[in-house]
Amino acid sequence: MKRVLIVTLFVLLLGLLTACNTSQPQIMLAVTQLELGDVTNGVIVEREVVVQNTGAEALVIEGVATSCGCTQASIEPMSIPPGGQGALHITFDSGAHGPELRGELIRQVFIASNDPDQPTSAVELSANIVAP
Repeated sequence: MKRVLIVTLFVLLLGLLTACNTSQPQIMLAVTQLELGDVTNGVIVEREVVVQNTGAEALVIEGVATSCGCTQASIEPMSIPPGGQGALHITFDSGAHGPELRGELIRQVFIASNDPDQPTSAVELSANIVAP
């Protein structure tokens, strides 16, 4: 009985130590949704989102992609030290689909990184395209 108790405590302690291992990068976005509100068709909107590394190893951005050609994005720097931060630059062209587009529009920016718990992060943009 005593042996079972010791083995159980050892397994619990090992699990706790593994769960507390923070020697890895960890991405954190200041916001995951950007509401642009009413945007006149043809207007280009630019926004920045803070990207933080709350982990203990360098956060390496492996790629940035968007859901549509009307949205462009990049991150600077591509490697963020522990406790550091970078900036996700987003440019949305409300006129990219032509002058007749009106109404609600949702687009995404995807960030691939070396964060083992969250290898892909996303920021969603929403806008209501209105006539000029």
